[in-house]
Amino acid sequence: MIEVNSLLKSYGDKKALNGISFHVREGEIFGFLGPNGAGKTTTLRILTGQLKADSGEARIMDLDVMKGTREVHSHIGVVPEETNLYERLTIGQNLDLFCRLYGCDIRQTDYYLKRIGMSEEKNTQVKKLSKGMKQKVLLVRALLHSPKILFLDEPTSGLDPASADTIHRVLKELNEQGITILLTSHNMEEVDKLCNRVAFLNQGEIVEMGSPEALKLNYSKRRMKVLIDDGHELVSRELDMDGEESARLVSEWMTEGKVRSVHSCEPTLAEIFVKVTGRDFV
Repeated sequence: MIEVNSLLKSYGDKKALNGISFHVREGEIFGFLGPNGAGKTTTLRILTGQLKADSGEARIMDLDVMKGTREVHSHIGVVPEETNLYERLTIGQNLDLFCRLYGCDIRQTDYYLKRIGMSEEKNTQVKKLSKGMKQKVLLVRALLHSPKILFLDEPTSGLDPASADTIHRVLKELNEQGITILLTSHNMEEVDKLCNRVAFLNQGEIVEMGSPEALKLNYSKRRMKVLIDDGHELVSRELDMDGEESARLVSEWMTEGKVRSVHSCEPTLAEIFVKVTGRDFV
């Protein structure tokens, strides 16, 4: 669905993208992780035709993004990080305008507003909405023309947990219906929760890529935490997953009925990023 090869982009003397290459499969949720300035938003803007790359290739559904064909735009929906709605218009007026511009079925407006729980706010002016509600309206707007690919730039940045959970639920439902999703984020937990594969961006380069599960297993130290009840209190013990001594202790505790839980000590995506790049994820 998305193919990127040797993409380069500079702003003056600063390289925003230093020859990155990746692909996104149909029906996949693909995440870009990295701190501010890593190149996430630049990549998204090139793929959505908002910015020209200096060199390289970017294709969407085998269409050349560099040529800026209208056919490309008919297949994609975009949710920007910054709200770009008409503040004095109501939600309904904003969405109706978009429907007229794209020739969409206006009934889609009510359908998607209901899905995100905002039907009753349809006649509310955008300027009266919270940031979370505006983000939901942007998501609805991006879906009105039934795109095959959805691009999201920091979709839940600054949102409260309830609003973020609503957007996560809708994104999962859309993906289950066959929509391919590419999102940029510096929220490791969000990407871990949503994405099939992720790419770590650091200073314009992809430094690691794979599924969250595979990455965590690859960088795991093969340790486990065992929570045991010694009769007085719950005690957490960290053990090596390999070795006869660990196996003997766990077997002994289980026989005595002391084990309350066993968890593998996999690193978080944030910890992997620090290990790979040598810098904090900020």
